[in-house]
Parts: sequence; C-alpha cells; structure tokens
Amino acid sequence: MSLQVFTVPRATSQPPAGLIVTLHGWGANAEDVASLLPLLNLPDYQFVLPNAPYPYPYSPVGRAWYDLRVENMYEGLAESRQLLTDFLESLESTTGVPLSRTILCGFSQGGAMTLDVGSKLPLAGLAVMSGYLHPDALTAAKSGISPILISHGRYDEVVPLKAALKAREAVESLGVAVEYHEFDMGHEINPQTLEVLRNFVVNLIG
Repeated sequence: MSLQVFTVPRATSQPPAGLIVTLHGWGANAEDVASLLPLLNLPDYQFVLPNAPYPYPYSPVGRAWYDLRVENMYEGLAESRQLLTDFLESLESTTGVPLSRTILCGFSQGGAMTLDVGSKLPLAGLAVMSGYLHPDALTAAKSGISPILISHGRYDEVVPLKAALKAREAVESLGVAVEYHEFDMGHEINPQTLEVLRNFVVNLIG
C-alpha cells in the first residue's frame, strides 16, 4: 500500500520557499483540497496533497485515512500513520526541501492525522482545521513539538468545538506553542480559516 500524491504545479522554476503538505478529511480527496489553494495566495510554496490510502465507503471518489463507521475503533489508523510518516520522511530527498521548512496541515480527519503524525517529526509547523486528537496520539510525541495552529467552527456539527479545546489543552500541557482561533461557522474551511493559515505559514517560514 502506498499514498497517491497530487502535486500542484508552480508558476515559477525557482526553488520553493517551503512545502505545505495538506491532508483531506474523511470522504474527500486531494483534488478537493487543491481547489482551495489559489485562495491561500502562497505562490512561492510547493503544495503536496496525498490521497488517503483507503476507499470511502459512501462514494467512489472519496478517500479515508481510517474507518469512522464504528466509533472509537479507528480501523486502519496504524497503517495510515506509518504510510504518512514514511512519505513525509522521504520528501526532502524528492523535493530538496527539509522538514524544517515543511508545514503539515489537515482538515477534520486529516487534522487528526496532522496532530498524530506531525507531533513526532521535526516539521516547521502543524495546522489543524476542524480536527481532533486521537486517543494516545501524543504519548510518543517527540520533545519540542513544532508550533501548532488550531482553527475550528463554533457551530461545527461534525467535530464539536470541545474537540478543538481538548486538543489545545493537550498540546499546551506539553509546552507547545499553540495559536488558536474560533470562527462563527460549521464544519468547513472559510476565508478566515485560510487567512490565519496563510499568516501562520508566512510567520514561520517567510
């Protein structure tokens, strides 16, 4: 099993300022995420969008990082965790950009994967949009976890706001720098979400 990866072409041949690896949510796919990237206005960055390894049970085009149909079972998580870790660790050799200039971000289930896998790698930063924390996700986290951006909708009907508050509390208890934002929205990515993500990237890498 391997990850199918969607790389967005850049308009310039200059080396990228950094990499932004973006993980989609349950039932979405890499191309869904790609449609939002022009709104971020980060032309100097290379975007890398992996598709989750598992088929989504309710649509032929959707993908899943693990099965969510049985609550708290997370079937397939261990395999996805290893695939994503191996993929991220291979990026410097394929792109020339070190992990220290790579930001991992994700939405919903992709946000949970971001917190889980990203907390164990020397990345520039992690951005979690409408995400949550897997049980025991931080138990094997490396010391000095990268700065984290958490954004969430106050009216999220899929991943309740309390999941964001719990994640913030957990990472802050480890001494991690956390930037936290709540917005008047549901389970979605809105222009404000993209604006704080853009600022987070620019402030970390330039």
